This record gives sequence, C-alpha cells and structure tokens, in this order.
Amino acid sequence: MSIPVVTVGHSSQDVVDGLERLHGPVSVVRRCGELAELLAACQSGLARAAIIAEGSEELTASLVDRLSAVGVAVLALTDSPEEMLRLRGIGVSAEAPGVDAATLASRITGAVEQLGGAGPAAGPSGAETIPHPSDGGAGRVAQRAGTGRILAVWGPAGSPGRTFVAANIAGELAAEGKSVLLVDADSYGASLAAMLGLLDEAAGLAQACRLADQGLLDGEALLRVATPVATKSGSFRVLTGITRADRWTELRAAALSLVLDRARELADVTVIDTGFCLEADEELSFDSVAPRRNAATLRCLEMADTVFAVGAADSIGVPRLVRGLVQLETAVPEASPLVVMNKVRAAAVGRAPERQLREAWERYGPAPAVSAFLPADAAAADAALLSGSLLLESAPDSALRKAIADLVCAPVQRNRKSSVFSSTAKVRAKS
Repeated sequence: MSIPVVTVGHSSQDVVDGLERLHGPVSVVRRCGELAELLAACQSGLARAAIIAEGSEELTASLVDRLSAVGVAVLALTDSPEEMLRLRGIGVSAEAPGVDAATLASRITGAVEQLGGAGPAAGPSGAETIPHPSDGGAGRVAQRAGTGRILAVWGPAGSPGRTFVAANIAGELAAEGKSVLLVDADSYGASLAAMLGLLDEAAGLAQACRLADQGLLDGEALLRVATPVATKSGSFRVLTGITRADRWTELRAAALSLVLDRARELADVTVIDTGFCLEADEELSFDSVAPRRNAATLRCLEMADTVFAVGAADSIGVPRLVRGLVQLETAVPEASPLVVMNKVRAAAVGRAPERQLREAWERYGPAPAVSAFLPADAAAADAALLSGSLLLESAPDSALRKAIADLVCAPVQRNRKSSVFSSTAKVRAKS
C-alpha cells in the first residue's frame, strides 16, 4: 500500500514526476500552492506525509507538531546546510533538492514508520506531541538529549508553596556545587521573578520557547535569555515566567520540550515551578491540533525525572493534595511523585504534627507515602520574601531551610561557588 503524500512549492514538479515513476512506495495526492493549503489538506486526513519543496523557512516546531498530531510526517528540501540543521532541530527530515526519487521515497517511508500508527499521534497527556531534534520524524515523546536531571515542583490549587520550595531547592543545589537552571512554567500565576527580586518583564521562558519553535535555540541563546541570580553560596540562572496569564499560548508543548532538552545539556539540574491545573481541556478534544491551556504543566511533569508534590499541611490543603494526586496519576501515570507536606505546624494539626499527619496519610491517603515534612516558619519565609532572597541567605539556620536542603542535597554540602556559567556549562553550550 503506497503512502499518500502532499507537496508544496512551485519547484516540486520534478519531485512529483520522479515519485510517480516509481509506481509503488508513495503516491502524490495533492500539489499545494502554499503552506496553509498543505496544512488544511493534512488536517483533513488526506495524507500521511508532506514534502516541503519550497518555503521551509516557514516551518516551526509548533507547526510540525500540529502535523504530527494528525499523523503526518514532514520532509523538507533545502540546499542550505544551516537551514538543514535548523529543520532537523525541530524534528523535520531534510534532504538536498537533487535527491533521487528512490532515496526520497525511502526517507518518506522511514519518517512515516518512525511517526508510527495509522491515526493521530497523540502524546501521553492527549495534548500536543513532541518533535525531537535527533529523530527523523516528529511526534514522539522526546527522549533525553543530555545528562542533566529535571526536577518538577507541583502542587494543587491553594498556594501550598510550590514556588517558594522550587526557588529554595534551586538555591540549595547551586550551593552544593551544581549548575542549576530554574524555570517558571506556571501558566496561571508566574511569580519566581518577584520572589527573587528580579525586575524582569521579558518572560525568559517565552523567549526560549519562541527561539526553540524557530529551531534557533542553542546553548548560548538559552543562557542569554536566562537571568543570573547570585547568592553568597553559589549562583544559578532563571527562565522567568510569562508576565500575564493570557500569554499561555506562548508556552506550546512542542517548543517547551525542546527548551527542556537543551536545559538537560547545559545544567546539572533543571528545577521547574509548574502550574497547578492538570485538566486536559476536554472541551477541545475534538480538535487534536488546538493549543492546550495546561500543556506546559503536563509536558514538564512528563519530562521530569523527579516530581515533588507539595501540599499544605492543614485541613484544607491535605484533602486538596489527596485529590490532586489522583488527578496526577491519571494525567501523568509515569510521574511517581514524592509527597512533601509543607507549612507543618501544631496549631493547624495538633500536638506532634508530623506523627499525626503520617498516621492519617497512611490510613486515608493515596499510595505514595509522605517523603518529607517542611516546618512552618512564617518569620523566615517573610524575611526571605521581603528581601527577595533565599532562605540560605536570610535564614540559613532555620529548620525550614534545613528541611528543604535535605530534600535534594547530600548530607554534607560543599560550599564552593557554582554557576550555570561554569566552564563545564560553557563547554556544553559550544558542543
């Protein structure tokens, strides 16, 4: 059975003629005049592959992702080495315009096989699928591109302390000597910049996603849009969040995946402050290419090596966390979260709050056991927020700071300076 193909570009006549003379592996079902016409043809289910003979510079990661979502592999023809590299970076197979018909047909067949299946290529969350830079066809969940770890800090609605915990985790890891990138991926209420005292209106993560979407995000570009934060014990970089909630469409899952892949290559650890909502936009489920409101949160959780599920330790926060963990298991089954009880205090729970919380959780809670308890320390937290600093600076001896450090750091911290601008990071950026 031959693979139906659509083409775009006035110079595609020779390509079409060559493929039709093969009488076998592929068949051209439509010749389109522009990219919009090709996209419409693909979304109608007419084709399984698309050949971009002209205008490849209009292709973006999000557009390739939209085609992947309806089961269409993309192959572009270009004689520019730079453009060929860019295209492969956003998940597009690229060949020279003079490629012979048999080779082209073989490349198309391989791209379609890599994309897999006869229908739309839905990702694990039912949202946008991921084009990966190293494969010839888009639409598969991205595999690790580097050796760095990704830690995602998630929690249900109600201000359980996600952002505060994420920022201080990043600071503790940097103080331990690791190169760290902190990412604000909360599409509802990004607040890392304000918490760290950064007067930033540039939305670093949105900038990084825009560059990734265009296939232009290399190591130097990522470091350029990330804001440096220095502490007395080390330094790290921050990709600040969107400045308004209505900018959520700038955090497309396909582009964000490429950003996180690049982050793995640059930093030892990437810490992500995620949004709370895990809903999959069921009202839009009929449209497999529509942007998803919570795609950024879901994609971060899917790509994370470790997920910290943070909940407030009180009569409202604990039930919210229980319900949230059930939603998390449904939305991202592979997450296996580490449960963290935050703001633990006797006034909200009773005497011996940790023991009571643990016993209640073991009796009524979901499967994951409680991994850590973070004591309430309003004075230390308020001092850190007021000064735009971290606990390791404003309250280094507080029990809260030590509890957060115990979550992620070795028992004995190394106090040497660290930075995502370290020589190791620079070498990775150039490689």
